[in-house]
Parts: sequence; C-alpha cells; structure tokens
Amino acid sequence: MRLWAVLAVVLAATAVGLPVQWLALKLGLPLRRWIPVLYHRLLLRLLGVRVHLKGAPAADRPLLLLSNHASWLDIPVIGSLTPLFFVAKSEVAAWPLVGLLAKFQRTVFVDRQRRQATGSVNREIAERLHAGDPVVLFAEGTSSDGNRVLPFRTALVGAVREAVASAEAVTVQPMAIAYVRLQGLPMGRQHRPAAAWFGDMELAAHLLDVLRHGAIDVEVSFGAPLVLDAAHDRKQVTRDTERAVRTLAAASLAGR
Repeated sequence: MRLWAVLAVVLAATAVGLPVQWLALKLGLPLRRWIPVLYHRLLLRLLGVRVHLKGAPAADRPLLLLSNHASWLDIPVIGSLTPLFFVAKSEVAAWPLVGLLAKFQRTVFVDRQRRQATGSVNREIAERLHAGDPVVLFAEGTSSDGNRVLPFRTALVGAVREAVASAEAVTVQPMAIAYVRLQGLPMGRQHRPAAAWFGDMELAAHLLDVLRHGAIDVEVSFGAPLVLDAAHDRKQVTRDTERAVRTLAAASLAGR
C-alpha cells in the first residue's frame, strides 16, 4: 500500500509540476529556479531519504561544484539543496525517471559525439553561471558503487572553464555524497547497493528497493573552495578537488 501511495503522489506532483515548470521556463519566471527544489524535497520525503549537510555551497560566483556520483538518488539529493543545474551526457535525457528529473532540473545535456555543438552548449552553461546558479558536475563521468570515488575527468572541468572564459575566475568547490545509514543503522559495504545505482542495475527494480527499504540517510559534505583562473592549471585543480572529495567521502563512510 505504501508503494502505491508513494507512486500516486509522485505521479500527481509530476503531472502538476511539469506544466508549471514548462510555463515558468518559457516566461523566464524566477519560480523556474525553485520549482525543482520543492519537487525534489517532496520526492525525498516520500522515499524516506534524509539529507544531512556538512558545510554549505560557497557564496562566490560563478560556482562549479565537483561531486562524486553513486546513484540516481544523487539528483534529487543535490537538487533539493538550492537552485542549481547539472551538466550531463546526452544519453541521460532518454533514461526513464532519471532523464525526467534531469530535465526538470534544467540540466544542460552534452553530446560527446557532436563536437560542433560544443559552442552552443558552452554558451548555455555560461548564461546559467552568469545568472548566479551553481553548476554541478559528476566529475567521474559515471556512477560508482558508493564505496569509493573514481578518478575525476579533467576534460569535463575544462569544458566548463571554457564556457565562462569571459570570467576572470571560477570558484571550484568539492562536494561529496555518501549514503551512510539504512533504517537508522550504519550502512556497510554490503548494504550500499540499497542506495547506490551503478553498473547494469535495472532502474525500476532499484527504485522499488528504495521504496521498500526507506529510511536512507545521506551526507552531503562541502570542502574548501578553490580558484580556477588563467594562472591555475585545470588539471591540478581537478586533482586537488578529487583528493578533497575522496577525503570527505571517506570521513562520512567511516562515520567520522
């Protein structure tokens, strides 16, 4: 009964929210930035996912948040914090549920096979950043099993830096996501798949598992901001950020 009740509320909220968000985007209303935040907060409440913050996003703009990636849940978890947008590969747009959430969040989709589209994508990213919204990059380029952080890809960071070439500097902040408790108990390595979504896991089956388990606690930790400008090597900034995310994630997973 709980499963069907949650699905009914989610479908109702989506049916109401999508046309309102579409209209807000068309008219350029400020509400377009907050509708996704409210939607994600409702979704997390229904799923039983509790978000715990350590630190906060930097106040400087333009702001690039570099994060690890463990699950489709990362999107509503991060999206519930503040108005922001994601940069994702174009394939994500076609994924069920995940693609819907991503579009709802005003995600910029990048087609890696169409290099000629880079200019228009960069312009769109730059416009969003200059409007004051932080951009979130899952810098690993894929999702992990939630027990580790994969190597960050410097090309993704470079693309964002190019998008805001007119800015003197971009603030880069490490952000770590860690799923730490299940039904109030510490979540060990063997239980992490209850939250993490990776490999060839089926999305529908994983969503049902999340609904069955419920009471998932996730920690979102923010590290010290770095500056990426003409004098800084983006590869070094990416490596430093990756190191910081590893440290933050390890501390959360260890319960420190």
